[in-house]
Amino acid sequence: MKKVGLVMRKIQFTEAHGPRIFADRLKQLSSEIGVDIVFISPERHVNGYDWVPGYEHEKGDLVNYDIVLDKIHSENIDHVIYTVSGFTYLKMFIKNSVLFPHSFPDPALTGYEMMKPFYQMVDKAIVQTKFLKREMNRNYGVTDVTVIPIGFNESLAERHFDPSQVVHNRVLWIGRDEENRRPDLVIDYARLNPDKEVFMVFGGERYKESMKKYRIPDNVNLRFALTQEEIFALMNSSKVYWSCSRFDTFAMPLTEALAMGKIVVKPEHPCYDHISSKHAFSGNEYNWFELVNMAVDSSNKVSLENREYALERFTSKVMKQGYQDFFEKWLSY
Repeated sequence: MKKVGLVMRKIQFTEAHGPRIFADRLKQLSSEIGVDIVFISPERHVNGYDWVPGYEHEKGDLVNYDIVLDKIHSENIDHVIYTVSGFTYLKMFIKNSVLFPHSFPDPALTGYEMMKPFYQMVDKAIVQTKFLKREMNRNYGVTDVTVIPIGFNESLAERHFDPSQVVHNRVLWIGRDEENRRPDLVIDYARLNPDKEVFMVFGGERYKESMKKYRIPDNVNLRFALTQEEIFALMNSSKVYWSCSRFDTFAMPLTEALAMGKIVVKPEHPCYDHISSKHAFSGNEYNWFELVNMAVDSSNKVSLENREYALERFTSKVMKQGYQDFFEKWLSY
Protein backbone atom coordinates (compact mmCIF):
# COMPACT_ATOMS: atom_id res chain seq x y z
CA MET A 1 0.00 0.00 0.00
CA LYS A 2 1.06 3.59 -0.61
CA LYS A 3 2.16 5.31 2.61
CA VAL A 4 0.92 8.75 3.67
CA GLY A 5 2.21 10.40 6.84
CA LEU A 6 -0.27 12.04 9.23
CA VAL A 7 1.56 14.58 11.42
CA MET A 8 -0.28 15.63 14.59
CA ARG A 9 0.70 16.87 18.04
CA LYS A 10 0.96 14.39 20.87
CA ILE A 11 -2.12 15.78 22.63
CA GLN A 12 -4.14 15.20 19.46
CA PHE A 13 -3.22 11.52 19.42
CA THR A 14 -3.58 11.09 23.19
CA GLU A 15 -7.10 12.23 24.00
CA ALA A 16 -10.55 11.12 22.81
CA HIS A 17 -11.32 14.34 20.97
CA GLY A 18 -12.03 15.07 17.32
CA PRO A 19 -8.41 14.90 16.06
CA ARG A 20 -7.87 11.36 17.36
CA ILE A 21 -11.26 10.19 16.11
CA PHE A 22 -10.45 11.74 12.72
CA ALA A 23 -7.04 10.05 12.64
CA ASP A 24 -8.43 6.60 13.43
CA ARG A 25 -11.26 7.01 10.92
CA LEU A 26 -8.91 8.24 8.18
CA LYS A 27 -6.57 5.30 8.79
CA GLN A 28 -9.43 2.78 8.59
CA LEU A 29 -11.09 4.28 5.52
CA SER A 30 -7.77 4.77 3.72
CA SER A 31 -6.77 1.15 4.29
CA GLU A 32 -9.93 0.15 2.43
CA ILE A 33 -8.75 2.06 -0.65
CA GLY A 34 -5.12 0.92 -0.54
CA VAL A 35 -3.50 3.75 1.42
CA ASP A 36 -1.53 3.23 4.65
CA ILE A 37 -1.83 6.22 7.01
CA VAL A 38 1.27 6.36 9.23
CA PHE A 39 0.88 8.33 12.48
CA ILE A 40 3.76 10.71 13.22
CA SER A 41 4.00 12.74 16.40
CA PRO A 42 6.92 14.69 17.93
CA GLU A 43 7.98 13.87 21.48
CA ARG A 44 10.40 16.68 22.38
CA HIS A 45 9.28 19.44 24.77
CA VAL A 46 5.98 17.77 25.59
CA ASN A 47 4.81 16.14 28.81
CA GLY A 48 2.39 13.24 29.04
CA TYR A 49 -0.09 14.86 26.70
CA ASP A 50 0.71 18.51 26.00
CA TRP A 51 3.42 21.14 25.55
CA VAL A 52 5.67 22.36 28.35
CA PRO A 53 6.09 26.04 29.35
CA GLY A 54 8.01 28.01 26.74
CA TYR A 55 7.09 25.68 23.89
CA GLU A 56 3.38 26.32 23.59
CA HIS A 57 1.42 26.07 20.35
CA GLU A 58 3.48 26.58 17.17
CA LYS A 59 6.69 27.13 19.15
CA GLY A 60 6.59 23.45 20.10
CA ASP A 61 6.13 22.46 16.47
CA LEU A 62 9.16 24.46 15.30
CA VAL A 63 11.59 22.69 17.62
CA ASN A 64 10.44 19.24 16.48
CA TYR A 65 11.08 19.35 12.74
CA ASP A 66 14.16 17.11 12.91
CA ILE A 67 12.28 14.41 14.82
CA VAL A 68 9.32 14.57 12.46
CA LEU A 69 11.52 14.46 9.37
CA ASP A 70 13.50 11.51 10.76
CA LYS A 71 10.27 9.58 11.26
CA ILE A 72 9.00 10.51 7.79
CA HIS A 73 12.23 9.43 6.09
CA SER A 74 12.52 6.22 8.14
CA GLU A 75 9.11 5.18 6.76
CA ASN A 76 10.07 6.18 3.17
CA ILE A 77 7.13 8.58 3.06
CA ASP A 78 6.90 11.25 0.34
CA HIS A 79 3.30 12.43 0.91
CA VAL A 80 2.32 14.09 4.20
CA ILE A 81 -0.87 15.47 5.75
CA TYR A 82 -0.18 17.82 8.68
CA THR A 83 -2.92 19.05 11.00
CA VAL A 84 -1.36 22.09 12.68
CA SER A 85 0.03 25.12 10.87
CA GLY A 86 3.30 24.97 12.78
CA PHE A 87 4.38 22.19 10.42
CA THR A 88 3.80 24.26 7.26
CA TYR A 89 7.56 24.38 6.67
CA LEU A 90 7.50 20.64 5.97
CA LYS A 91 6.79 21.60 2.37
CA MET A 92 10.41 22.82 2.16
CA PHE A 93 11.49 19.21 2.71
CA ILE A 94 8.50 17.17 1.48
CA LYS A 95 7.09 18.57 -1.77
CA ASN A 96 3.78 16.77 -1.40
CA SER A 97 2.62 18.23 1.91
CA VAL A 98 -0.98 19.27 2.54
CA LEU A 99 -2.58 21.03 5.50
CA PHE A 100 -5.67 19.56 7.12
CA PRO A 101 -6.36 22.19 9.81
CA HIS A 102 -7.68 21.20 13.21
CA SER A 103 -7.52 24.89 14.07
CA PHE A 104 -7.65 28.17 12.16
CA PRO A 105 -6.41 31.73 12.88
CA ASP A 106 -9.80 33.19 13.62
CA PRO A 107 -9.95 36.09 16.13
CA ALA A 108 -12.38 34.03 18.23
CA LEU A 109 -9.54 31.65 19.15
CA THR A 110 -6.90 32.20 21.83
CA GLY A 111 -3.44 32.36 20.27
CA TYR A 112 -4.67 32.93 16.74
CA GLU A 113 -2.00 35.60 16.08
CA MET A 114 0.72 32.96 16.40
CA MET A 115 -0.82 30.90 13.59
CA LYS A 116 -1.10 33.69 11.04
CA PRO A 117 2.52 33.76 9.74
CA PHE A 118 2.39 30.03 9.02
CA TYR A 119 -0.83 30.30 7.03
CA GLN A 120 0.86 32.77 4.71
CA MET A 121 2.98 29.84 3.46
CA VAL A 122 0.15 27.34 2.92
CA ASP A 123 -0.40 26.48 -0.74
CA LYS A 124 -2.56 23.34 -0.54
CA ALA A 125 -5.18 22.24 1.98
CA ILE A 126 -7.99 19.84 2.76
CA VAL A 127 -10.71 21.45 4.86
CA GLN A 128 -13.92 20.21 6.43
CA THR A 129 -16.32 22.97 5.38
CA LYS A 130 -17.04 25.43 2.59
CA PHE A 131 -16.65 28.20 5.17
CA LEU A 132 -13.00 27.28 5.74
CA LYS A 133 -12.39 27.05 2.00
CA ARG A 134 -13.69 30.61 1.59
CA GLU A 135 -11.62 31.86 4.53
CA MET A 136 -8.43 30.22 3.23
CA ASN A 137 -8.91 32.03 -0.07
CA ARG A 138 -10.11 35.35 1.35
CA ASN A 139 -7.45 35.72 4.05
CA TYR A 140 -4.44 33.88 2.62
CA GLY A 141 -5.04 33.55 -1.11
CA VAL A 142 -5.02 29.74 -1.01
CA THR A 143 -6.95 28.43 -4.01
CA ASP A 144 -5.97 24.74 -4.02
CA VAL A 145 -8.45 23.67 -1.32
CA THR A 146 -10.49 20.46 -1.23
CA VAL A 147 -13.56 20.15 1.02
CA ILE A 148 -13.98 16.72 2.68
CA PRO A 149 -16.13 16.40 5.83
CA ILE A 150 -15.08 14.24 8.78
CA GLY A 151 -17.58 11.43 8.52
CA PHE A 152 -19.29 9.97 11.57
CA ASN A 153 -19.76 6.26 12.08
CA GLU A 154 -23.16 5.57 10.55
CA SER A 155 -23.33 2.07 12.03
CA LEU A 156 -23.23 3.63 15.51
CA ALA A 157 -25.88 6.13 14.47
CA GLU A 158 -28.09 3.27 13.32
CA ARG A 159 -27.46 0.94 16.26
CA HIS A 160 -28.02 3.50 19.01
CA PHE A 161 -30.96 5.41 17.53
CA ASP A 162 -33.99 4.71 19.73
CA PRO A 163 -36.39 7.62 20.30
CA SER A 164 -38.15 5.72 23.08
CA GLN A 165 -35.03 6.18 25.27
CA VAL A 166 -34.98 9.99 25.04
CA VAL A 167 -35.09 11.70 28.45
CA HIS A 168 -37.29 14.78 27.96
CA ASN A 169 -35.23 17.19 30.10
CA ARG A 170 -31.70 15.96 29.28
CA VAL A 171 -29.24 18.40 27.69
CA LEU A 172 -25.87 17.20 26.37
CA TRP A 173 -22.68 19.25 25.92
CA ILE A 174 -19.34 17.84 24.70
CA GLY A 175 -16.07 19.78 24.90
CA ARG A 176 -12.99 20.70 26.88
CA ASP A 177 -12.33 22.81 29.95
CA GLU A 178 -11.00 25.63 27.78
CA GLU A 179 -12.01 29.27 27.41
CA ASN A 180 -13.01 28.75 23.77
CA ARG A 181 -15.50 25.99 24.74
CA ARG A 182 -17.27 27.99 27.48
CA PRO A 183 -18.01 25.24 30.03
CA ASP A 184 -18.74 28.02 32.51
CA LEU A 185 -21.87 28.92 30.55
CA VAL A 186 -23.16 25.36 30.73
CA ILE A 187 -22.65 25.29 34.49
CA ASP A 188 -24.42 28.64 34.86
CA TYR A 189 -27.32 27.36 32.75
CA ALA A 190 -27.66 24.26 34.92
CA ARG A 191 -27.60 26.35 38.10
CA LEU A 192 -30.41 28.55 36.80
CA ASN A 193 -32.43 25.57 35.51
CA PRO A 194 -32.42 22.93 38.26
CA ASP A 195 -35.23 21.03 36.52
CA LYS A 196 -32.90 20.17 33.62
CA GLU A 197 -30.52 17.21 33.59
CA VAL A 198 -27.23 18.40 32.07
CA PHE A 199 -24.47 16.06 30.90
CA MET A 200 -21.00 17.50 30.25
CA VAL A 201 -18.60 15.16 28.44
CA PHE A 202 -14.83 15.80 28.32
CA GLY A 203 -12.39 13.99 26.04
CA GLY A 204 -9.58 13.47 28.59
CA GLU A 205 -9.25 12.18 32.15
CA ARG A 206 -7.11 15.24 33.00
CA TYR A 207 -10.25 17.39 33.06
CA LYS A 208 -11.35 15.64 36.26
CA GLU A 209 -8.81 17.79 38.05
CA SER A 210 -9.38 21.05 36.16
CA MET A 211 -13.17 20.89 36.69
CA LYS A 212 -12.67 21.01 40.46
CA LYS A 213 -12.34 24.79 40.22
CA TYR A 214 -16.06 25.07 39.45
CA ARG A 215 -18.96 24.73 41.86
CA ILE A 216 -20.87 22.00 40.06
CA PRO A 217 -24.67 22.00 40.58
CA ASP A 218 -26.36 18.74 41.54
CA ASN A 219 -28.12 18.50 38.18
CA VAL A 220 -24.81 18.38 36.24
CA ASN A 221 -23.35 14.98 35.38
CA LEU A 222 -19.68 14.97 34.38
CA ARG A 223 -18.25 12.27 32.11
CA PHE A 224 -14.66 11.84 30.95
CA ALA A 225 -12.91 10.05 28.06
CA LEU A 226 -15.98 8.16 26.84
CA THR A 227 -15.77 5.74 23.94
CA GLN A 228 -17.67 6.42 20.73
CA GLU A 229 -20.17 3.72 21.75
CA GLU A 230 -20.77 5.46 25.08
CA ILE A 231 -21.11 8.88 23.44
CA PHE A 232 -23.69 7.70 20.91
CA ALA A 233 -25.67 5.93 23.63
CA LEU A 234 -25.66 9.06 25.82
CA MET A 235 -26.49 11.23 22.82
CA ASN A 236 -29.46 9.03 22.00
CA SER A 237 -30.90 9.52 25.48
CA SER A 238 -30.53 13.31 25.33
CA LYS A 239 -33.20 15.53 23.84
CA VAL A 240 -31.01 18.57 23.15
CA TYR A 241 -27.40 18.90 22.07
CA TRP A 242 -25.85 22.29 22.86
CA SER A 243 -22.56 23.72 21.61
CA CYS A 244 -21.47 27.12 22.92
CA SER A 245 -17.91 27.23 21.56
CA ARG A 246 -16.49 30.40 20.06
CA PHE A 247 -15.14 28.66 16.96
CA ASP A 248 -14.74 25.19 15.43
CA THR A 249 -13.13 23.93 12.25
CA PHE A 250 -15.80 21.22 11.94
CA ALA A 251 -17.50 20.38 15.25
CA MET A 252 -17.84 16.61 14.94
CA PRO A 253 -20.27 16.18 17.89
CA LEU A 254 -22.70 18.55 16.16
CA THR A 255 -22.86 16.35 13.05
CA GLU A 256 -23.25 13.27 15.27
CA ALA A 257 -26.04 15.02 17.19
CA LEU A 258 -27.85 15.76 13.95
CA ALA A 259 -27.47 12.11 12.92
CA MET A 260 -28.99 11.02 16.23
CA GLY A 261 -31.99 13.28 15.68
CA LYS A 262 -31.17 15.70 18.46
CA ILE A 263 -32.60 19.20 18.58
CA VAL A 264 -29.45 21.28 18.21
CA VAL A 265 -28.52 24.65 19.70
CA LYS A 266 -25.32 26.08 18.26
CA PRO A 267 -23.31 29.31 17.97
CA GLU A 268 -24.24 31.85 15.31
CA HIS A 269 -20.65 32.13 14.01
CA PRO A 270 -20.54 31.33 10.25
CA CYS A 271 -18.09 28.46 10.85
CA TYR A 272 -21.21 26.51 11.92
CA ASP A 273 -23.17 27.22 8.73
CA HIS A 274 -22.84 23.58 7.63
CA ILE A 275 -24.97 22.64 10.66
CA SER A 276 -28.17 23.89 9.05
CA SER A 277 -31.30 21.83 9.33
CA LYS A 278 -34.91 22.28 10.40
CA HIS A 279 -34.25 21.84 14.12
CA ALA A 280 -30.76 23.41 14.42
CA PHE A 281 -30.96 26.83 16.07
CA SER A 282 -28.22 29.47 16.21
CA GLY A 283 -27.70 31.81 19.13
CA ASN A 284 -25.22 33.53 21.42
CA GLU A 285 -24.52 34.04 25.10
CA TYR A 286 -27.42 36.50 25.36
CA ASN A 287 -30.13 34.04 24.27
CA TRP A 288 -28.66 30.52 24.52
CA PHE A 289 -30.39 29.70 27.80
CA GLU A 290 -33.77 30.61 26.29
CA LEU A 291 -33.02 28.64 23.12
CA VAL A 292 -32.00 25.55 25.09
CA ASN A 293 -35.19 25.75 27.17
CA MET A 294 -37.32 26.21 24.05
CA ALA A 295 -35.61 23.15 22.52
CA VAL A 296 -36.25 21.10 25.66
CA ASP A 297 -39.91 22.15 25.62
CA SER A 298 -40.35 21.26 21.95
CA SER A 299 -43.13 18.83 21.13
CA ASN A 300 -40.63 16.92 18.97
CA LYS A 301 -38.91 14.11 20.86
CA VAL A 302 -36.42 13.75 18.00
CA SER A 303 -35.84 15.50 14.69
CA LEU A 304 -35.99 13.12 11.77
CA GLU A 305 -35.20 16.08 9.50
CA ASN A 306 -31.89 16.64 11.32
CA ARG A 307 -31.10 12.94 11.07
CA GLU A 308 -31.79 12.80 7.34
CA TYR A 309 -29.72 15.96 6.78
CA ALA A 310 -26.66 14.44 8.51
CA LEU A 311 -26.97 11.02 6.88
CA GLU A 312 -26.88 12.65 3.45
CA ARG A 313 -23.84 14.85 4.12
CA PHE A 314 -21.55 13.67 6.91
CA THR A 315 -21.24 9.87 6.99
CA SER A 316 -17.96 7.97 6.81
CA LYS A 317 -19.10 6.84 3.36
CA VAL A 318 -19.05 10.48 2.20
CA MET A 319 -15.62 10.96 3.81
CA LYS A 320 -14.25 7.80 2.19
CA GLN A 321 -15.35 8.87 -1.29
CA GLY A 322 -13.83 12.32 -0.74
CA TYR A 323 -10.43 10.91 0.20
CA GLN A 324 -10.51 8.31 -2.55
CA ASP A 325 -10.99 11.08 -5.13
CA PHE A 326 -8.31 13.23 -3.47
CA PHE A 327 -5.73 10.44 -3.20
CA GLU A 328 -6.21 9.37 -6.83
CA LYS A 329 -4.96 12.78 -7.96
CA TRP A 330 -2.51 13.69 -5.20
CA LEU A 331 -0.67 10.38 -4.93
CA SER A 332 0.05 10.35 -8.66
CA TYR A 333 2.51 13.24 -8.18
